This record gives sequence, C-alpha cells and structure tokens, in this order.
Amino acid sequence: MKKEDCFYLGKIVSKYSFKGEVLVKIDTDEPEIYENMESVFVSLRNSLVPFFIEKCVLHKSTLLRIRFEEIANEDDADKVMGSELYLPLKFLPKLSGNKFYFHEVIGFNIEDSTHGNIGTITNVNDTTSQALFEIDKDGKEILIPINDEIITKLDRAQKTIYVTTPEGLIDLYLS
Repeated sequence: MKKEDCFYLGKIVSKYSFKGEVLVKIDTDEPEIYENMESVFVSLRNSLVPFFIEKCVLHKSTLLRIRFEEIANEDDADKVMGSELYLPLKFLPKLSGNKFYFHEVIGFNIEDSTHGNIGTITNVNDTTSQALFEIDKDGKEILIPINDEIITKLDRAQKTIYVTTPEGLIDLYLS
C-alpha cells in the first residue's frame, strides 16, 4: 500500500498502559466512526506496515485508545511512538453537498461570482491557521481561504467550486 492511496488518520502520541496500548490523536470531525477498526497502516521507516487491532475505543474527544495485536508491552509501544496512522481512501465516508476532502478537490476549477473562472486548484495548504486553496491562474498563484462564507457551491460532476471572494482579494493577485 502506498501513501498516495491512503489518507492520514492520526498520530500515536503516548502510551496508555503497560500492556502496550497507545493513544492516537486522530484528525477527524467524527472520531466515533473509527472506534471499531480492525486494522490500520502504521508509517515506519518510510513504509506503511499493516497492524491488526485487538481493541480500539474512543478515549476523550479526539483520542483513540488502541491495543495492537503485535504490541504486547511498553518496549514494543516505544517502537511505534510518534508514528502516523493511515487508512485506504476507500474507507473515507462519502461527503455530500458543499463538504469535501482536501485531496478530492485538487484539479477542480474555481469559479468566482465576480471574476468568473480564476483557475485550477493545485494544492490545499492546511499548515496555516486558515486552510487555503492554492490556485494556478495562467502561471500566477492565487490563495483563497477555505470557509463556508466564501464557498457557495461544490459541483463534483463538473469538478468546479463556486466561490464569492471578498472584494479586492482576486484583484490583489491579478493586477
């Protein structure tokens, strides 16, 4: 399994018990849907290694407490500390309406209510406090914040996101 075929689920952040249980901080709005997983891919030395799960329960709000079949004690748990967890893309819940996954909209066109087509999404930058669409418009990069006030419609069939950008934002990039 390659990382490109998977989505990031979370990261092992601490040990939970002397029996090798670990706590995973998961990156999701709906942590409860991952509570009864049977397996997961753990990123170890730049490879995704399948680990089978003996027990997986929600611990507080965004943490999963996991007991892997392969990890029996604290020493074993130390070997996976800080590792990232991945699941195949097919396990992502389907979204509808204006909700989308960042990886899903790469290559979509952005249509602004004032400026018309303003380019193609080349990336989503979620390393900032506000996630941003990175858009290519004839070689120029345009950055648009991702939020419900700006996005008016998502058309998956046409691979287009319709936006109403704040006045002057697009002009900053195109002038």
